[in-house]
Order: sequence, then C-alpha cells, then structure tokens
Amino acid sequence: MTCALSGYAHDVWSPGGSQFSIRGALVAVPASETGARLIRVAVNDEGVVTKVRAVELVEDLLLCKRRESPWMPELAVLDVEEHALGWLVFLQSVEYIRTREQKKMLVGQGPYLVDRRDESIHHIPVTTYATGDWAELYLRQVKGIRPPDPLVAAVREHLHSAGTMAAIRHLRKQAPGFGPQEAKTYVVAVRDGGEPPEELVTLTQKPEKCPPLSIETLTGPNRQCSS
Repeated sequence: MTCALSGYAHDVWSPGGSQFSIRGALVAVPASETGARLIRVAVNDEGVVTKVRAVELVEDLLLCKRRESPWMPELAVLDVEEHALGWLVFLQSVEYIRTREQKKMLVGQGPYLVDRRDESIHHIPVTTYATGDWAELYLRQVKGIRPPDPLVAAVREHLHSAGTMAAIRHLRKQAPGFGPQEAKTYVVAVRDGGEPPEELVTLTQKPEKCPPLSIETLTGPNRQCSS
C-alpha cells in the first residue's frame, strides 16, 4: 500500500479489502472489482480538517436540514475558501448553481465555517461576514478567547517609567469608565505580572454602536446532526 499527500488529504491506495490505521483511526477498505480502491482521508499531516472533509460535513448538515424542512429552498456548496480558523463554505440555491440565472440566486446567506480542529460548523450571518471582523467575534464568542487588551502595554510602560500612580492616571484618562478602585486593581494586577480581571478589561474597550449579529453554532465538536 502506498500513501502520498495530495492537496489537503491523503490519497491511499489499498490493494484489495483490508484494514489499516491512519493517525490512530482504523479505516476499513472493502475489496473492489479491480482489487484496489482510492481512499480520501479526512485529516492532513498536521491533524487539521481537510477541504474534502469540510465539504462532506456541510453536505451532511444540508441533508439533515432538508429532511427537517423540505419546503425550504434546496442549498448546495458553491465555493470553499481556506482560513486560519477553518474552511469557509459558501452556499447557494441548487437552481442557481445549475442554471446560473440571477433570479434563482439566494440573497443574504452567510457562509458556514467548519472549524479546522474540531469539525464543528458555524453559520456566520452575511452582515457579520461583510464587516471583516467575524474571526475576532468567533474567537471571543465561540472559543472564549478574549480580544487583546488595548491599554495593558501602555499601562505597563507607565509602571516602568513613572510608577503606579502615573499608570493609574493614564488608565483613567484613556478609559473614563474606570473608578479609582477599579483602576488601582487593574494596574496592580499588571504591576504584579498578572492579567487584569476580565470584567475590568471590558471597560477598556469602546462599546460598539452597531454590534454584529452573533455567530450560530450548528453542530458541536466532532459531531454531525442526527439523521
């Protein structure tokens, strides 16, 4: 049996029916009439989800949705783009893909993101995607990773150059929402080599005038919708 990396997936030729292990996963290969079969494996050498696997997951989800709501327009995969967070899968109506008639085009459908690590699928509203800030929202909302504190570096610099009180004054000037005790707690945390409490970090960020629509998680990690 030979194995070579092709694109984003392993192409594995198996001589007849057999079982073999790839990255710890047991793969069963039935014998074919020709005695060999091409198998497309779902992860690459870095252990991330491949483009082929991402499309398979989305198509499975679309099939489930079709069964649940047969009256809704039938969707299919139109395009796929790679992103650091995973695969952006763009959908369109089957009729448009088949005919390319503008009147058949579905408007307002944001892409799906297939997480490159855990196979979860998320819908990004089209208006959120259009802002260009969807990746930061995904990290914050879905992954629980808070955005970088815009003031911590400046506070640390003031601590080193002018001391604690100067750092507190600078913080309150830049973020008027801080009270005296809150500012002291923030600065002391930075001075002692730690991170400011999350509830105080939020005070350093300007409120959004028009917050983006939330990203919707459609399937959880390593799970597909039930058939």
